[in-house]
Amino acid sequence: MRPLDPRLLRYARSTRGFIALAVVLGVVTAVLVIVQARLLSDVIVRVTAEGAGWPEVRDTAVAVLGVFVARALLAWLAEVAAVRASARAKQQLRESALTHVLALGPAGPAAHSPGETAALITRGIDALDGYYARYLPQLVLAVIVPVAVLLTVLGQDLLSTLIIAVTLPLIPVFMALIGMYTKTQVDRQWRTLAVLSGHFLDLVSGLPTLKAFGRARSQVAAIRGIGDRYRSTTMGVLRVSFLSSLALELLATLSVALVAVSVGLRLAEGQITYPVALFVLLLAPEAYLPLRLVGQHFHAAAEGLGAADRVFTILETPAPTGGDVALPAGPVTVVVEDLRVSYPGRPDPALAGATFSALPGTVTAVVGGSGGGKSTLLNAILGFAGPSHGRVAASVDGVVVDVGSLDLEAWRARIAWLPQRAQLPGSDVSGAPSVGEAVRLRTPASDDAVWRALEAAGLADEIRALPSGLATRLEEDGTGLSVGQLQRLSLARALVAPVDLVLLDEPTAALDARTESAVVGAIQRLAERGTTVIVVAHRPALVEIAHQIVRLERVGAPQASDEPTREAVLAAATIRTAGW
Repeated sequence: MRPLDPRLLRYARSTRGFIALAVVLGVVTAVLVIVQARLLSDVIVRVTAEGAGWPEVRDTAVAVLGVFVARALLAWLAEVAAVRASARAKQQLRESALTHVLALGPAGPAAHSPGETAALITRGIDALDGYYARYLPQLVLAVIVPVAVLLTVLGQDLLSTLIIAVTLPLIPVFMALIGMYTKTQVDRQWRTLAVLSGHFLDLVSGLPTLKAFGRARSQVAAIRGIGDRYRSTTMGVLRVSFLSSLALELLATLSVALVAVSVGLRLAEGQITYPVALFVLLLAPEAYLPLRLVGQHFHAAAEGLGAADRVFTILETPAPTGGDVALPAGPVTVVVEDLRVSYPGRPDPALAGATFSALPGTVTAVVGGSGGGKSTLLNAILGFAGPSHGRVAASVDGVVVDVGSLDLEAWRARIAWLPQRAQLPGSDVSGAPSVGEAVRLRTPASDDAVWRALEAAGLADEIRALPSGLATRLEEDGTGLSVGQLQRLSLARALVAPVDLVLLDEPTAALDARTESAVVGAIQRLAERGTTVIVVAHRPALVEIAHQIVRLERVGAPQASDEPTREAVLAAATIRTAGW
C-alpha cells in the first residue's frame, strides 16, 4: 500500500492542487517550528542564565506567542483545505467509477457483485476522508520538517545531527513492517464488508420469495454471523492500530532521549554551550513528531486507500469503446460466426463456438444449461463483451459491420434489451419515475402507444387500477411491484420503442401461465412488425414460437453427436420448467 498512489493524481485531479498547497504549508510550518525553537530557547536562556526580567524578554515572548498563533492558523487552514480537497476528490472518483461501471455494463462488476460495488462507491470512497484530512498533510510534513530540522541542527551540533539522522529512518522501517501486517487486516475487513453487503442486497431483493416459503427468519442468523465477523475484524484492525502507535511513540521517545543524554553529558563537560544545547533539545522532538503522527494516521487512511485501490482496479478494467461506423437505417440481421468470449482470470471461455444468423421478422431462441454463455452472447451483441475468436456483426441491406467497429452508442440506441433482472430507469424530476416515464424512457411515445404496449405485455389492467394510472410514481428500484410486474413493465418499454433489434433474457421466468401467454403473444407481434428478436428461453412456450433454436452448452459439458431436434429442445425445456 503506497503512501501516495499516483493513480489518485490521475483520477482525482483535485489532489494535485491539494498536494501543492500542502507542500507550501509544510515549508511555512517547518520555518515556524525552527523560529519557535530559537525564540523559546532565547527567552529561557536569558531568564535562567542571565537573570533577565519581563521587560527584557517581553518582545521575544510576544514573538513566541505570535508563532504559536501562526501555527494554529496554519493548522486550521490545512484542515479546511484537506476537507475541501477530500470532498472534491471523492466526487471525482465517484463520477469516474460510476461512469466506468456503466460503460462496462452487464459484463462488469455491477452485474457480478452489485453489493460490493455499491459498498465500494459509497462507504469505501467515504473512507478517504481520513486519508486527505489527516494522513496526506502529515505525510508532506514528515518529508519537509525532519529535513529542515536536520539542516538546522547540523549548523549547531554535529553529534546530535548524526543521532537524529540514524534514528529517524527507524520509524519509517517500523511503519512499513506494521503496515504490511495492517494491510492484511484491512483486506480481510473489506472482504467481510463486501460479503455482508452482497448477502444483504440479495436478501432484501429476495425477501418476498423467502417470506412466501417461510425462509426469512433463517437468514437472520446468517446476517448476524457476518456482522459479528465484521465487528471482530474491525476490532482487530483497531488493536493493531493502538499497538503500533505505542511502538512508534516508544521508538521516538527513546530517540529523543539519546539526543538529550548526549547533549546533557557534553554540557556537563563543557563541550557544548548552554544556548546551543537548549536549542537542540527543543528542536529534536520536532524532527520525530511528523513521522509519529504519520504512523498514527496511517490506520485511519488504510481503509480509504484500500477502497481507492479497488476503485482503480475497476477504472483500469478496459471498457468496450467501439468504433465510429454507423449502420444505415433499416431492418438488422445479427450475424454470429464461431463466436468465443473469454473473461480475464477464467481458464475456460464463457461462450464457445456459437454460429447463427438472426433475421428481421424472426424469433431466435437461445437455449442451454446454466453457464453455457447465453447472457454472454447478449453482452457480445450489445458490445459489452468483445470476442476472443470469431465475430459478432450486424448487417443492413448487405452492409456487414463487426459490432466492435460500430458506434456503440448509436448501435445500442437501436436495441431494446430486457435483462434477467428488470431495472427501472431514473427520472429527470425525482429519483423514482412514473409508470409512463418508465415505459417511454427516451422514446417520445403518446399515452395511447404506452397503453397499447402495456396491454400487449399483459399489464394494462394492473396499471389502470393504480391511483393515478400512468402518472403513478413508482417507488425507488420498483419497490411495490412484483418481479413479474417489473419484467412486464420492461417488456412494454421494448414494445413501445422504435428499435430494430430486441434482446430478451428469460422474459417469462417470473410469470404465471396466463401472463406468460400474453407476453409470448407480444413477442410474436414484435417479430411480425419486422423486428429481429433474440430471446434466451428456458420455458417451452418461448421455444415453441421460435423460428430457429440455438443451443449453447457449458464448456467442458458433453456434446451431442447430432444437432438437437425441436422436440428434444421442447422436452428439455419442459423438464427444466417442471423442476423450477
